[in-house]
Amino acid sequence: MRPVVLPLLLALLATPAAAALKLASAGTGTTELLLALDAGPALVAVDDSSQLPPAQAKLPRLGYHRQLSAEGIIASGAKLLVGSSEMGPETSLKLVAQAGIKVIPLPAATSGEQLLANIDQLAQLLGKSERGAALTASVKQRLNALASTRQQLAVRPPKVLFVLVQGDRPARVGGKGSAADLLIQLAGASNAATFDGYQSLSAEGMLALAPDLLLVSARAANADHAPQDLLKQLPLLALTPAGKNNQVVSLPPQALMGGLGLSALSASEQLAERLLTINPQG
Repeated sequence: MRPVVLPLLLALLATPAAAALKLASAGTGTTELLLALDAGPALVAVDDSSQLPPAQAKLPRLGYHRQLSAEGIIASGAKLLVGSSEMGPETSLKLVAQAGIKVIPLPAATSGEQLLANIDQLAQLLGKSERGAALTASVKQRLNALASTRQQLAVRPPKVLFVLVQGDRPARVGGKGSAADLLIQLAGASNAATFDGYQSLSAEGMLALAPDLLLVSARAANADHAPQDLLKQLPLLALTPAGKNNQVVSLPPQALMGGLGLSALSASEQLAERLLTINPQG
């Protein structure tokens, strides 16, 4: 579905009445932005990936953001559905629109510029210009700090290998163009995996890539133990420069969802801070 950015719609919503608007959010990054713009009280339902404060933890869930139920969204009483361009399916979005609910898909951000544009669009949509300006200023400052780190690491950027732990299934590595690759590049490192997308790779293959840091993620329930689970599953990785120097760190799963959002930005900052302590191998 094409993004709805019509001036008339923005004019109608960017009023004091917007404070009472009932919102459904589909996408981790979108929900994070809505909360950061102080629109949390307007939320009536969110997708399964969205992280909410304890006071709103019992809000109705709409399922996986790519497989939304039109019935669930309509039943929530929402007047506006906001999500990433990845939400769907198209049939559900059409039914929601036919029910009189405005559907606003935001582009999945792959750059700081797009993240800032999404913040601006949401702030206008919700009549949160003051809060939007403050959030924009904060995000710009953080992006500038990351740019400074990239300059410091540019001469000899550390090699980072992202590994997704999948329980009993083979671990997968994130190559060029993956969500993890975006975080790695933003933090100032080079991706040790040069192939495109995600691929399964043997422990021997990962060892040959000689990463200076292993960035590990798992499903939310096991996220905190992802580094230990990886080394238990693939003990050979202890022989990599990352393993030898205890540079095996966890990446929150929400940082990989919906493009560059606030969680992804925080993850890049933490990674950048860690990278500055690393002496890359030859």
